[in-house]
Amino acid sequence: MAIWFIFIALESLNGTIRTLWLVPLFGDLRAHQLSFITGSLLILTIATISIRWIEATSLAQLISVGVLWMLLTVTFEVALGRWAFGYSWAQIAADYNLFQGRLMAIGLVLLLFAPLIATRSRDVWIVSGTYGR
Repeated sequence: MAIWFIFIALESLNGTIRTLWLVPLFGDLRAHQLSFITGSLLILTIATISIRWIEATSLAQLISVGVLWMLLTVTFEVALGRWAFGYSWAQIAADYNLFQGRLMAIGLVLLLFAPLIATRSRDVWIVSGTYGR
């Protein structure tokens, strides 16, 4: 949970930057897509840095952590959008519509697999001798 709070704080900052600076510069769709890239990099970086601390080692544990992060994120996004910002269900669902160029659904899949990706990436770095330098 502690790592998820870091994710959500940084993703909230990412969303604020998108709204205040990227949307005026690039428009709503392109801003969401750029924000997806920075958000994905944040997720993978934080997951890779924190994966040893989490102490999940088996595939089932890694996927369980990813499922937890994904469910917490969906709950947070829906609650924030619906009750804090007053968005309609259609507005909330629009962020998950890949056919309209929105990438939130891919972001959730990335979040689901982030612990596994982080573990594999970390293992590659250790084998190559570049991790921790």
